[in-house]
Amino acid sequence: MRRRECITLLGGAAAGWPVTARAQQPTMPVVGFLYSQSPEVLSEMLRRFRQGLQETGFVEGDNVTIEYRWAENQTDRLPALAADLVRRQVAVIVAMDTPSALVAKAATGTITIVFNTGSDPVRDGLVASLARPGGNLTGVNFFAADLAAKRLGLLRELVPGAVRIAVLINPAHASIAEATLRDVEVAARDIGVKVEVLNASTAREIGEAFSALARDRPDALLVGSGPFINARRVQLALLAVRYGIPAIYTGRTYVEAGGLISYGASLPAAWHQAGVYTGRILKGAKASDLPVLQASKFEMVINTETARMLGLTVPPSLLATADEVLE
Repeated sequence: MRRRECITLLGGAAAGWPVTARAQQPTMPVVGFLYSQSPEVLSEMLRRFRQGLQETGFVEGDNVTIEYRWAENQTDRLPALAADLVRRQVAVIVAMDTPSALVAKAATGTITIVFNTGSDPVRDGLVASLARPGGNLTGVNFFAADLAAKRLGLLRELVPGAVRIAVLINPAHASIAEATLRDVEVAARDIGVKVEVLNASTAREIGEAFSALARDRPDALLVGSGPFINARRVQLALLAVRYGIPAIYTGRTYVEAGGLISYGASLPAAWHQAGVYTGRILKGAKASDLPVLQASKFEMVINTETARMLGLTVPPSLLATADEVLE
């Protein structure tokens, strides 16, 4: 067969192939998911994140792939995990807490980053302003630290005779620790209570902090926020009950683990909005055009069984305003 005839036959065969077979299939976008903790007890949050994605037209495994990177509560692993996502040239990085967001920002100035943070994203250097983020980051701020004063008031309402209240913070996460103490100290002066600060950056230091609580016997405990403290929620809830100390926490997962009371932004709602923003980025929106959203839904959860174990009677006013009461 002559070469010209061969080319003609091949060309005719190609013309008969389906268009979809001849055209290159579009590449499925890949979302890089970065989180300093582990996926334990996050099923509801992950479901809400995927729901937000779906509302913008993206379904995991159908038309979007998600590459999950969990640091398993070892924040020193985050830089390597973030670098891996950058090497893979993912379409967007979702950083679901402040350490992840800071590491992702350091890793890339070109890939868009959608974050979830409980501290001030402007003060942390993530964005230029909430309304006009600038750069390649935007996301959701759920006020974990800035609600400390409100929590102190609720704790005083639950334990009306409290005059000495301990505050547990992680000094290694300076921005959250400083914001927590600043708000608590102002509120403490307003209601006439004394604040005693306890520091803990490791599981052993948490145990040492509770030994100090058992020795000094403050009237109540306010537990600060941050990835490390959140990761130790079960330990914290159990120790507070063991040592008979009424404690308030930043989120419902503490109360579900046996803690007494929590007040904070609805994390499922924040994760849902992060999913929506991720979908909008995949559709072409720019981070600089998407203002940082501030949480608008807050919830108080009370565990009445834990209250009974501590010998406390929850005031009817708190029970009436609680979003959920666990018995």
